[in-house]
Amino acid sequence: MRPRTLRTALATVTAGLAAAGCLTAAAPATATATAGPSSASSATAAVGPSTVAGPVTAQGRPPANACSPAVSLTGFTDALDKTTYDGAYVGNISALAPDRRGSLAALSDRSSLFRLDARTLKPRGVVTLADESGAALDSEGLVTDLPHSRLRSSGGTPTGTYLVSSETEPSVRRYSRTGELLGRLPVPDDLRTAPEGRGRANGSFEGLTLLPGGRTLLASMEYPLDGDPADLVRIQSWQRTRHGDFRLGAQYTYRTDPGLGVSEVTATPDGRLLVLERGFTAGVGNTVRLQLADRPGRGTVLHKRLLADLADCPALGATAKQPQPNPLLDNFEGMAVTGRSGGRLEVLVVSDDNQNAVQTTRFLRLRVRT
Repeated sequence: MRPRTLRTALATVTAGLAAAGCLTAAAPATATATAGPSSASSATAAVGPSTVAGPVTAQGRPPANACSPAVSLTGFTDALDKTTYDGAYVGNISALAPDRRGSLAALSDRSSLFRLDARTLKPRGVVTLADESGAALDSEGLVTDLPHSRLRSSGGTPTGTYLVSSETEPSVRRYSRTGELLGRLPVPDDLRTAPEGRGRANGSFEGLTLLPGGRTLLASMEYPLDGDPADLVRIQSWQRTRHGDFRLGAQYTYRTDPGLGVSEVTATPDGRLLVLERGFTAGVGNTVRLQLADRPGRGTVLHKRLLADLADCPALGATAKQPQPNPLLDNFEGMAVTGRSGGRLEVLVVSDDNQNAVQTTRFLRLRVRT
């Protein structure tokens, strides 16, 4: 969704250009200093500092293209920015999820679900999603539920399904691979958007992830419920039944950095959570921080530690269409763990361009040590 505006006035800095990593920008646009703000909403408190914790290399040096001791940037691409595929606009991307071997699912918040080549990120297919009345979704979170689907093809192999969260109600729905609506999960009353509940319009279910083993599904609210502290975000869980459906489970709380919301949550192979916190200040740009949170289930409070502030990453030649603390930054909203390399997780992050001329659909490839 659109990031919340912050009151802070961060000093704009110009990142030095460096040699591009294994994935580089395709025809980056020239940066401008007069572009209008990216989609912003109500103001919040100033963003405070956070301490980065994490290991360095075995030689005691930060990794190449380091954003922090725990995170390095291996490349980026803008190749899909302002493009179309099969008549669908390739943008507004709010979520990513590993799909079948060699492919990646990318969800647009305008109800398009793309299948991308996992290596090149080129679109290979698209389906359109809708709610029970046939209306478009404000789709924000995505899980591919391949091993646990009860659907079977004629050959007897699992076809797999998609779980998609929408922040309109909010909701979590299940879809077939061809976009057919198959069902809907229960949602606690207090998480519903006002007036039915305490959830904020355009600020509810933003992230969705399935823990290792496939038995626990999590949806993260983007902003606090009305009446909750300004930095407290709820994370709702569901537990898979023996029939393959999901029933409501425990609810957890997570504290954001001041003024930031949760734009994505993704499970690591050991069950902890990578959390993307994001905010926006008109005339200054985005704040995007990658956090590591506890594995859910050990108490209802999820503690975290900062892995990296993405403003500290090397720019690698990226340019911005509006002021940014680092021209690499944009409205990063989707994230997926795509593999391992050298003891680190390979993490792909994507920005939602809101179909806005001053924002970019940009993919970052990160290596993360947790």
